[in-house]
Amino acid sequence: MSLSRVRVAIAQLNLTVGDLKGNSSKIIASVHQAAAQGARIVLTPELSITGYPPEDLLMRPSFQRQSDAALETLMREFAALDVYVVLGHPVRCEGELFNAASVVHQGKVVGRYHKHDLPNREVFDEQRYFTPDNRPLVFEVDGIRFGLNICEDTWNRYAPEAAASAGAEVLLVPNASPYHMGKHTIREGVVARRVQETGMAIVYANLVGGQDELVFDGASFAMDGHQRVALRMAQFEEGVALLDAVSTPGEPIALQPVEASADELSLTAQVYEALKLGVRDYVTKNRFPGAIIGLSGGVDSALTLAIAVDALGADQVRCVMMPSPYTADISLTDSRDMVQRLGVQYDEISIADCMQSFEQSLAPLFTGLPVDTTEENLQARIRGTLLMALSNKTGRIVLTTGNKSEMATGYCTLYGDMAGGFAVIKDIFKTWVYKLCEYRNGISQIIPERIITRPPSAELRPDQVDQDSLPPYDVLDAILARYMEQDETVENIISSGFAKEDVVKAVKLLRINEYKRRQAPVGIRVTHRAFGRDWRYPITSKFNDLEDL
Repeated sequence: MSLSRVRVAIAQLNLTVGDLKGNSSKIIASVHQAAAQGARIVLTPELSITGYPPEDLLMRPSFQRQSDAALETLMREFAALDVYVVLGHPVRCEGELFNAASVVHQGKVVGRYHKHDLPNREVFDEQRYFTPDNRPLVFEVDGIRFGLNICEDTWNRYAPEAAASAGAEVLLVPNASPYHMGKHTIREGVVARRVQETGMAIVYANLVGGQDELVFDGASFAMDGHQRVALRMAQFEEGVALLDAVSTPGEPIALQPVEASADELSLTAQVYEALKLGVRDYVTKNRFPGAIIGLSGGVDSALTLAIAVDALGADQVRCVMMPSPYTADISLTDSRDMVQRLGVQYDEISIADCMQSFEQSLAPLFTGLPVDTTEENLQARIRGTLLMALSNKTGRIVLTTGNKSEMATGYCTLYGDMAGGFAVIKDIFKTWVYKLCEYRNGISQIIPERIITRPPSAELRPDQVDQDSLPPYDVLDAILARYMEQDETVENIISSGFAKEDVVKAVKLLRINEYKRRQAPVGIRVTHRAFGRDWRYPITSKFNDLEDL
């Protein structure tokens, strides 16, 4: 009985949009590493040469020329290798632009596939740039026939079935699939359905790394014709993994991993690692020398600090505590305690004198008017000004500390606590902030327990707590998740047991604060619906879905 065996390598790479030379260097290193271990095929992620998503760079002729040149360079680099390398890149042909994957062997393109299903939902807008194609590609290596799909193609039946009909026994799928909670489980479920429908084994290579607000988690895997996962790669880490595709007459293709699969992370660990990777790549890929964080003694800035130190190292993080007359002594004590535990640079700057100066300057204009949130917002704006001055002077980026609950309800100050360059926990509800703090303390006790247990407060007036203005966070977050993330109706949320006044307040605050969110810094996306690329509501709008209540 004859048997065919082909070693396939998955190159799970952290690539950067537009870094054609850097991306090519990573591809070259991974191919040589895989070839040294006997690989006959090396599968790289979607648009591996250019990085993903290139967005409107795709509209620049110079970008296309450089991408084409990078492909030619890689072809020359691999000319002496008897290895089939699958490279992702945009290609312009027949008057159209395609999202392509080329099979390069010994200096030549021996096959090219154009993506069929172009996603135009959530964070994707590929139909803005690319033309779909419906032609399958199958190529043979050492007696086994391999097909190609690209990412979204596997989420529908057409492209995989076309590959199977063309004779493919193993489907190779380069991906740039961004992370959100539960995404890896969804991917494996989708791939299992395609395996069941076609009988093909599927090898799924995913991008890893942070790209603006998106984080790609890697988590590449391979599934055999019996819907068994033969190999899983680590989440949030680069690497090259190998497996053998084995063909036995009369049997589905077997996939035999060369090494053990990586352990799966808990959901909380996934989210923490996503935030950590998002911070590291945003800061380093944009060449900032480090980060600055304004501490408050509260849980949000504590979590942001923990993530930043884990991502960048203590020597790259600077903290500033800016107490006002309303800052509690325990806030100062807890902030000093945490920075001492972490060993980061720490400064204290009282804003009392600045507050007095502002109040004196504005007094003639405010005569006869009551004290309100204006004075509270001035405190936040003083702090924002000081942080941005330090950022300008040192070149370090300010990491803002606002969470998703605050972004949703406008419980934040424009040009104050919203001032900064990158919003680390922008897509993390307050209830999740506590989960992540407890998770991080389970690794090592870096967040003082009192920061986690004390009632949250902005400390902008005497005895202030968040619940003076907002429903309890467990209630608020549940309402926001249903309305904002799941698109449930107000009536349905109320009928499920939430108090009408809480639902109305949450939805009203969400609706009237869109103008603030448009001016917020970009932040890391970890849910399937974040305030960013996949939230596109108008600022100016007369629509009100509370009118019928």
